[in-house]
Amino acid sequence: MHITIDYTPAVRQTAGIGRYTRNLVSALAEADHENQYTLFCAGATPELSGLPPNFAVRGSRVPERLLNIGWHKLSVPLGVERLAGPSDIFHSPDFTLPPRMAARGVVTIHDLSFIRLPQCADGGLRAHLQAAVPRAVAAAHRVLADSQHTLDDLVELLGVDAGKISVVHAGVEARFRPVRDLEQLERVRARYQLPELFVLFVGTIEPRKNLSRLITAYAAMRRQTALPHQLILCGAKGWLCDDIYRQVHDEGLGEDVRFPGFIADEDLPALYTLADLFVFPSLYEGFGLPPLEAMACGTAVVAGNNSSLPEVLGSAALLVDAEDTDAITEAMATALGNASLRVRLADLGRAQAARFTWEGAARQLLHAYELAWR
Repeated sequence: MHITIDYTPAVRQTAGIGRYTRNLVSALAEADHENQYTLFCAGATPELSGLPPNFAVRGSRVPERLLNIGWHKLSVPLGVERLAGPSDIFHSPDFTLPPRMAARGVVTIHDLSFIRLPQCADGGLRAHLQAAVPRAVAAAHRVLADSQHTLDDLVELLGVDAGKISVVHAGVEARFRPVRDLEQLERVRARYQLPELFVLFVGTIEPRKNLSRLITAYAAMRRQTALPHQLILCGAKGWLCDDIYRQVHDEGLGEDVRFPGFIADEDLPALYTLADLFVFPSLYEGFGLPPLEAMACGTAVVAGNNSSLPEVLGSAALLVDAEDTDAITEAMATALGNASLRVRLADLGRAQAARFTWEGAARQLLHAYELAWR
């Protein structure tokens, strides 16, 4: 087979779907030396090193934004092969699928939060996805979901035939493990001005991550216990985030709650290792990679009991009702006040995280390509 993968998000996006695409392609390059691959990038031809001979890179002069407008708003019938070259399969890892002349289409749908929680999404993006995603899954020969939960949502909310969907889990990179280098740990602590004791969240600062309830729960824990831990909320600003920052001021939490911003990828293992507890009370996740990465680094996890999180985290985390601030407070206080519990959760977490590898994801993806080609 000749497979073209839209590599644009890998070049344009630092985290999220960009990191997902980079890791998946890297694992494919290790696993498959038989099929031919083209990595297509809208707007430019990236310089990528270390690719095997069966991988080629191709760009277009047309910017990504213009292609998106033409394909997904104006329905311009320009087959992607005219830009990316001919192939048997065209795989888009980012929710939408361009028109094709002959290639079979494969599209990855990471979650359906824009339908499940429309109030938590930017209005423009929500409208775009509500129009483009149903078209993409209808036109695709194979639909990929990050989890069984997303597969179930695709069946329930968009009426996709379950037999048309393959689950391709995300993976935890091997670099996520407990950091033992004390100098490295102290460099990261100093770089982000981290306190000695803290509870950690990593993710986009946006309403779907449920940070307002987390801040309220944290404030209650500080009132009810003598625990000195600060709350560190790491991540880039998302949509509708102003109220989250304002809440910290309004509740008088001052320096007890801090926002270091986006964390460089190379600093994440040390950041997870430094934390006493990782808390992820998201209202909806298609997969939920940060808590798995924290587990791989030996950090105990408290997370919501909704969407894909029970599927991904299993019994290795304390799972709570993400809409119950008292439950979040109790879980944090219980974990922070019980060192032996944290050790047990850390052991379970490392074993759970080891189940999800990019090598395994590449095998799942290759099988999905074979199903699409039949």
